[in-house]
Amino acid sequence: MPRKPGEPMRVPNLWTGEALKSLTAMNYRDRIVRDPHIAGAEPVLKGTRVTLRTVLASLSEGATTAEILADFPTLSEEDVRAAIAFAAASALRKIFHWPSPPLDVED
Repeated sequence: MPRKPGEPMRVPNLWTGEALKSLTAMNYRDRIVRDPHIAGAEPVLKGTRVTLRTVLASLSEGATTAEILADFPTLSEEDVRAAIAFAAASALRKIFHWPSPPLDVED
């Protein structure tokens, strides 16, 4: 449903709701592997030599899934989604362990 002018943007709650459901629905562990004989044991998409870092870097530079698939024909759309799910899960773990900034205490 389109947003009406002046209506606040609806943002999914990351801890419950659709964002968490979609994150947990994709089991990236089935698609991302480490093998000491492939890419120096860097995480790769299963069945390829394409590193997770390469896919995430492409996404961060603004590449679309279609562009990534054209550049790396051994990948599938599910592989790209697995990379995104991995990054999202990593971010959620880091949010819970984010260090608190030091407090300035005045005497």
